[in-house]
Amino acid sequence: MPVSRIELEEREDAWLAPYAQRSSGSRGRVHDEPPPEWRTHYQRDRDRVIHSPAFRRLEYKTQVFLNGTGDHLRTRLTHTMEVAGISRNIARALRLNEDLSETIALAHDLGHSPFGHSGEAVLNRLMRGHGGFEHNRQSLRIVDELERKYPGFPGLNLSWEAREGLMKHATAYDLPGPHPEFMVRSPSLEAQVANLADEVTYYSHDLDDGLDCGLLSEKALVRDVEVWRQAASWVRRKYGRMPDETRRFFTIRVIIDEQVKDVVRTTEAAIQSAKVRSADDVRRLARPLVRYSPERRRRNLELRKYLYRQLYHNPVVNEPNQRAVRMLEELFRHLLQHPEHLGEGAQRRLPHDGLHRTVCDYLAGMTDRYAIQEHQRLFGAGR
Repeated sequence: MPVSRIELEEREDAWLAPYAQRSSGSRGRVHDEPPPEWRTHYQRDRDRVIHSPAFRRLEYKTQVFLNGTGDHLRTRLTHTMEVAGISRNIARALRLNEDLSETIALAHDLGHSPFGHSGEAVLNRLMRGHGGFEHNRQSLRIVDELERKYPGFPGLNLSWEAREGLMKHATAYDLPGPHPEFMVRSPSLEAQVANLADEVTYYSHDLDDGLDCGLLSEKALVRDVEVWRQAASWVRRKYGRMPDETRRFFTIRVIIDEQVKDVVRTTEAAIQSAKVRSADDVRRLARPLVRYSPERRRRNLELRKYLYRQLYHNPVVNEPNQRAVRMLEELFRHLLQHPEHLGEGAQRRLPHDGLHRTVCDYLAGMTDRYAIQEHQRLFGAGR
C-alpha cells in the first residue's frame, strides 16, 4: 500500500529536531488546494519548481562565464543543483527538513536575469523609478504570478515557507529588501541552510571553473589563499602524486567537506546556545543561526576577495559579459518604444503590470542565447 502524506508527516515528527519546520505545520498556500496524497507539502513544492519552465531556462543562463563559453563550465542550472545537494546534506546533519531546504535551493535563482549579476545590475538601473529589479523578488514573482501552468491560480502556489525562503535569500552577493508578507527577523533554519549552501557552492565551483579555463593557477592559490593551501597540503600528504585533474577535483572536494563540517558544527552550537524550541522561535531571532565559525568566515573572505581580483573582474570574464549587458539595455529601450515586439504572453500582461515591469519581466525571463538571438533579429548581427 502506498505511503500516505500523513505517514510521511509522522516520520517527520519522529525524526526532525523540534526547531525544524514540519510540513504539517505549514502556514499554507495563497490559493487553497486539496493536500497531496502521497507527498508532503514541501515535496509538492519541490516537484512544482523542477517542472517549471523557469527552472529549465536556468540551463542557458550565465553563472560566471557567459553561457556557451565552455561545455564544462557551470551554468545557473548546474549551480542550482549543486546548492540543492549541499542544502540536503547540511539539513540532514542538523535534523532539519531536507525537502524544504532543497525546494528553496532549487528555486532560489529562478528570478535571475540573463548574463549573471551584471544583467541584474543593468535591469535594476533601467527600472529605477519603476520599482527596480532584484532577483530574489523576481523569483517570488515568478512562483506567485508569472508561471502559468495551473487552471485555478497563477504561479506555482508554493507553500508560505518556501516563498519565505526565496524572499529572505541572503548571501554576500544577495541582500534582499523587506517584504510586507515576510516581516520575520530571520527565516526558518531550512532557508538559512539554503543561503549558506549557496555560498559554499559558488566558492568551490568558481575555483573549479577558474582553474579549468586557466584564469586561476594552483601555484598562485597555494601562495595567496589559505583555504586552498591547507586543502592542497592535506591532499598531497594523504595521496601523494596524482593526475592534475584528479588533484584539482579532490582538493575542491576537501574544501567543500571542510566548509560543510564547519557550518554543521558551528550551527549546532549556536542552536543549543539560543535554546530555540520551534521554527517560530528561530524566526524571532535577530541573527541567523546557520553560520560559519569566525575563523572560517575570515578565510572565506580572503578567498572571495581573491576571486573578485583574479576571476570576476578579469577581462576574459568581464568583457563578454559587458558586451552582452549592452545588448540587454538596447533590447529594453527598444521594447519600451515597440511593445508590439513583446511575446504574446507578455503583451497580455501590459494592462495589469504596465509597460516597464512587463518589459523587465520579459527580458529577465530570457536565456542568454535567446537574448542574443533577439538582439540579432531586431538590430542585425553586426551590432
